[in-house]
Parts: sequence; C-alpha cells; structure tokens
Amino acid sequence: MRWNLRLTAANKGIWKASELQRSLAEHGLAISAGKMSGLWSGQPVSLKLDDLDVICVVLGCEIGDLLIPEPDKVSRPGQEETGRAAVGSGTTAPTVVPKRRDGRSLPPA
Repeated sequence: MRWNLRLTAANKGIWKASELQRSLAEHGLAISAGKMSGLWSGQPVSLKLDDLDVICVVLGCEIGDLLIPEPDKVSRPGQEETGRAAVGSGTTAPTVVPKRRDGRSLPPA
C-alpha cells in the first residue's frame, strides 16, 4: 500500500502538516508533532481505524484516496524476482537469495 495523505490534503487546500493537525484536533483527534510528521512525510507503520475515519472526515475523502494498493509489490511463494541487478555489478543478473531447506526464514542480515 502507498500512503497518500500529503497529496490528498493538498487536493483539499491543506498544504502544511500543522494545518491538518489543527483540523484533526478540532474533530477530537490529538496527534503529537512527531506522529504528525511521520504521517505527513512518510508511511505510517500503524494507524488506528478510528483515526483513519477522522482523517477521512476532515479531508472529505474516501479511504481509497489515502491508501493506494500496489499489487505489483506483492510477491508469491516460489515466485522469482526478475529484473533486479546485483549492487555495483552493472549487469541485469538476478540477485541470489539463499533459502533454507526446512522452509524456515533466514535470520536478518
């Protein structure tokens, strides 16, 4: 999913995170400056559904305006990634990813 808050807010004439933060507070959703910064400039790690409701009311939008699906980024088990080059190699050879034989994932690098 792609988080599209900033563009959705801009389409409603809200150009600053502080403006949106004030409007959200007027509707009962108090968001800290740090969390607002993350919502405005990044992709939230988690967000309550009730908070999404308030954001949609304030912006006069639908959930589909804020969350845009990206089905091409979803990988399926057993599907190989194509078109990725090894870093610095200059070739289009696919990256080799080691797999365990017992089906468990490898520890993080």
